Amino acid sequence: MSKKIFVIGAGISGLSAGIYAARSGFDVTIYEQHMTFGGLSTSWSRKGYYFEGGMHWLTGSSPKMPLYQIWKETGALKENNPIENRDPYYVYINGDKKLYMYRDLDKLCNQLRDFAPEDKKMIAKFYNDVKALINVHLVVNDVMGLKAKNPRHPGLAELLKMAPAGLKYSKLVNMSYEEYVNQFKNEDVRHLLMGSIGYRYNAMSFIYTIASFASGDCGYPEGGSVTMGQNMLDTYKALGGKIEFKKKIENIELDIEGKVTGVKIGGEILPCDAVIVTQDMRNAIDTLFDTMINDPVANKMRKNVVSEQNVFICAGIKADLSHLPKAMVFPLKEPFEIAGVKFNEFRIYNYASFKGRAPEGGSAITSLFLGPSYYYWKQAKEDGTYKQKKEELAKRFIEILAEYIPETKDKVEVTDVATPCTYERYCSSFEGSWMSVWEKGTKQYNYPQKLPTVQGVYFAGQRTMMPGGLPIAVYSGRIAVQLLCRDTKTLFV
Repeated sequence: MSKKIFVIGAGISGLSAGIYAARSGFDVTIYEQHMTFGGLSTSWSRKGYYFEGGMHWLTGSSPKMPLYQIWKETGALKENNPIENRDPYYVYINGDKKLYMYRDLDKLCNQLRDFAPEDKKMIAKFYNDVKALINVHLVVNDVMGLKAKNPRHPGLAELLKMAPAGLKYSKLVNMSYEEYVNQFKNEDVRHLLMGSIGYRYNAMSFIYTIASFASGDCGYPEGGSVTMGQNMLDTYKALGGKIEFKKKIENIELDIEGKVTGVKIGGEILPCDAVIVTQDMRNAIDTLFDTMINDPVANKMRKNVVSEQNVFICAGIKADLSHLPKAMVFPLKEPFEIAGVKFNEFRIYNYASFKGRAPEGGSAITSLFLGPSYYYWKQAKEDGTYKQKKEELAKRFIEILAEYIPETKDKVEVTDVATPCTYERYCSSFEGSWMSVWEKGTKQYNYPQKLPTVQGVYFAGQRTMMPGGLPIAVYSGRIAVQLLCRDTKTLFV
């Protein structure tokens, strides 16, 4: 008889784990607390407008990348969602001045030299830094001791191509993203480059992001996060996998030896042989067990995780904005402050040219503001001002939007604001966060996906490997099942 496996969460990591477990012959059920799949990789509709809420580009979307095969195996990428490699991937606009974030590194740097000759030396440094990281990617590797139908290990040639990055590592890790960008003298160039990722990351994270685009990766699958998630769910069900929505796991039951015996849902104990936890690991270690886990791995995670929180604002515009770029960055005349965090750039994602995102003649736009805002919104929840503060933020956003995109003035039909409390409520993510911040001068912490004090429980999800995101979600689901297969002496398929 096949072993009964429960997966907690139907996000990308949960679907990945479910697919690989079902393929390997396990009896799998996914339990999802929300009414839909996708987790943090999600989208939603408001009054006929459809907002992409979880994916702006997909790492591993290029067939040249080892991760691409994982996306294909899980069914995430199919014929129904071809990849668009948008180029430029965003445009900086300051009045009549425009700068383009081209994928082609030579084209990008030639443009910067023409625009800002005073930064010639720094542009050359930037070029060399990106070149050194252009072959860096997530290495797909099987766990040691695994019996796999199709074993995968990186070849020497693949690893050697990434060696130049080692020469840049120490300097980039020990410099913040802002410090790196502030070496450019030209203010417009600084604004352009600060439109890439969250401001709290180190320079390594920034350069790696630019290098990933320059390598030909990081495309956008047609249909976005929901089509990709639906593809994975369909793949899972076709393998015989079962899924239960609106079922929140209250507790993981362990015997006196620390071995899993089942889970509690609605006060009822459901027996199982193993559990794969894809709910945020940082939260899970504190909330899913009768006794809070106290071991070196858990304590290290409690100490070191710095969460990347996001305020996500979207708007439905009764105007056709398809003549504008799909992603834009504007320099703000005055900082836009949210929860005590000041933003100097205004990033807009424009879905006007995407099918089905808005009523005829309308446009869906989104904007995200990354920074530590969880406790601000949590306090607002507690003191009863949460709704009011979200409405005030949406109003300020609309005013600034009309200033930079005049076509939107008096044309906003609907707004929606998602805060870290939103993501915490729907996904049980730690501090309502999307990813982990790799700060200046810190290690890139990765965590074991099984703990020595607990047997039969495996972890997957973006929190297990820094900085997280979609590639770690899908890959960690695969690794969790490989650990399960190794422990149960099962062939990994």
